[in-house]
Amino acid sequence: MRLFSYKGLSMMIMLRDEHCPPHAHVDAGVWSARFKFSFCHNSVELWDVVAHSRRAPSAVLEGLRQGLSQPAHLRRARGIWWDKLQTACLDNQLWDTQHDEVVMMKSVASTTYMIGSSYYEPEKNKTLLALMGAPEGVEIEL
Repeated sequence: MRLFSYKGLSMMIMLRDEHCPPHAHVDAGVWSARFKFSFCHNSVELWDVVAHSRRAPSAVLEGLRQGLSQPAHLRRARGIWWDKLQTACLDNQLWDTQHDEVVMMKSVASTTYMIGSSYYEPEKNKTLLALMGAPEGVEIEL
């Protein structure tokens, strides 16, 4: 499903055979790229680029990344992803309540909990986390 266009290129959320992490695709014919987005923060990053016959211009890739970072486009991407896959791709990851972020392998501290489940509310642009063993969950306003 198309999110937006930038310099004649369409940023898309594919609706078949998708997988975590949440991401959007751009196919320029001579190259293709994927951009990761999240349900727990508003950053967007270039995930990878494949040059089929030509390299992707850095300025175009950055323009596409900034385009997806726009609140309306990011919210639409999350909504499409959630509607299709029903996952925020956060389950079974570690959440640090002190720093309010997903953390990779780190020594378990009293502020680190396993995310048991996550739920995205598209109409409120909010992610809810149920943390295993924590006294309460986390609500992330995006």
